[in-house]
Amino acid sequence: MKIYNTLTRKKEDFVPINAPNVGIYICGPTVYNLIHIGNARPYVVFDVLRRYLTHNGHSVTFVQNFTDIDDRIIAKANEAGVDFLQISDGYIAEFFTDTDGLNIQRATHYPRVTQEIPGIIALVQLLISRGFAYEIGGTVYFNTPKSNDYGKLSKKNIEDLEAGARVEINTDKQNPSDFVLWKAAKEGEPSWPSPWGIGRPGWHIECSVMARKYIGQTVDIHARGMDLIFPHHESEIAQSEAEMDCPLVNY
Repeated sequence: MKIYNTLTRKKEDFVPINAPNVGIYICGPTVYNLIHIGNARPYVVFDVLRRYLTHNGHSVTFVQNFTDIDDRIIAKANEAGVDFLQISDGYIAEFFTDTDGLNIQRATHYPRVTQEIPGIIALVQLLISRGFAYEIGGTVYFNTPKSNDYGKLSKKNIEDLEAGARVEINTDKQNPSDFVLWKAAKEGEPSWPSPWGIGRPGWHIECSVMARKYIGQTVDIHARGMDLIFPHHESEIAQSEAEMDCPLVNY
């Protein structure tokens, strides 16, 4: 079987790391709203891939996370006057209603960000100790120039990344392309204690922790929609490979 590898921009023969076992990690939704047809499409596509691999005798560990803490979730909870987990739990239930209706097989594991905080803090600490991250005012950033090949998935040149293209310009960062690993808490927000003060995880760090915990150091296939290639999957690769000195994913 050949599959298209976004990293190499080629169709390649699929060779599992530990055949007949296959590990697939697919980025799940940020649960602040119902999924739409564009969200559902990659889940259908990779469900078909999973079924085909199983049909061919592979044992597939299929992991899909839920981002259950996020600015949009907090805003919706504040608007409704409820706890943020009430919003997350409600939309996770609706996610299963929709994906079950599409006959998408349930994943092997459904980790949630709020249940993986200790592992996230441990990874951030390790990245700081290895010189790949730095803390300013309770917020920890990944230092992208320390990663020799940041941009290899999206084929973006780090020097060409424009400050403020995706988010508001942050003058605290050492480099415009640096991204948040741990963000200092704002008043009234959900938060957890950490070595840098109370706060919560950045967006990208969660998947690196979950992929390693539930699949292993290197994942066979990492998937979701093309819109996540940059910055999400790019940043995942950088922080994971800074930690492990081995590939995050083969395809």
